[in-house]
Amino acid sequence: MQVAITDFSFPTLEIEEAILTAQGFEVVSGQCKTTETLAPLVRDADAVITQFAPINSDVISAMQKARVIVRYGIGVDNVNLEAARLKGIPVCNVPDYCIDEVADHTLAFILGVTRQVVSNTMHVRSGQWGLAFPLDQMRTLRDLTVGIVGFGRIGREVASRLAAFKCKRLVFDPVVKPDVIEAAGCVPTDLNGIIAQSDVLSLHCPSTAQTRRLINAESINTMKRGAILVNLARGDLVETAALVAALKSGQLSAAAIDVCDPEPIPADSPLRQLPNVIVASHVASASVKAVRTLRETAAGLAAMALRGEKLPNVVNGVS
Repeated sequence: MQVAITDFSFPTLEIEEAILTAQGFEVVSGQCKTTETLAPLVRDADAVITQFAPINSDVISAMQKARVIVRYGIGVDNVNLEAARLKGIPVCNVPDYCIDEVADHTLAFILGVTRQVVSNTMHVRSGQWGLAFPLDQMRTLRDLTVGIVGFGRIGREVASRLAAFKCKRLVFDPVVKPDVIEAAGCVPTDLNGIIAQSDVLSLHCPSTAQTRRLINAESINTMKRGAILVNLARGDLVETAALVAALKSGQLSAAAIDVCDPEPIPADSPLRQLPNVIVASHVASASVKAVRTLRETAAGLAAMALRGEKLPNVVNGVS
């Protein structure tokens, strides 16, 4: 039986190959990003592992034997879940491999923008001394209200870390009961409320039809003037042009983003140059431990499907 790996950002596939070939499975791979290149790769595959490739309805239609599609990661927005469901192919993610890494990175971003870490570093490196920004941009986290949109594994770890800083923590998550949020010491809030009341708004929700462009020109205008936006979830949660406009106008005083729409961020994008932006290249999940766990879990899920075992982490309702 054959496992097709559509694309990957790792130097080699030796981890996956060690797990799969030891069980008698063949591994084929590519760096495929189009339907034309993906279709022939997955056509005869019994399992498909994918990272960023667009696994759309045409690609899924080309699959003749697939028993599972496994996503390297938590989000599955590059896979057409409905097309896979209609074809009876379960889609699995890896929901618990980088929780601490992303939560840590979120705190680094929040402290980075509230304490102007990067701008003050660059100020000194340029030969200057003293504050790089006006005094009112040096903020004390204890005095701020932090809004957390999405209270899954990562959102809860972010809230737990923020507790030590004694800030007010608001949470919006329509699928989490208020008493669960309150038990974590946070205040359950509706979407409009969390956008309007937060000094720092941190996004930790998946990309869905309901959340795409959640932060747009209209919603940004309801935020406090000078609020801060932090996004380590998915780039398409935010309307990029509206974000840039708000950062230039002062409606938002700063942003810290690990994800963006599009990715990579275009070379001429203001987000690469604006002094009130901290940006990273979708690396918040990275650590040696997390990447190994991700790869071992993805390969393990593919092997489970080929052995005919019941799959965990199925996100499209196919048993």
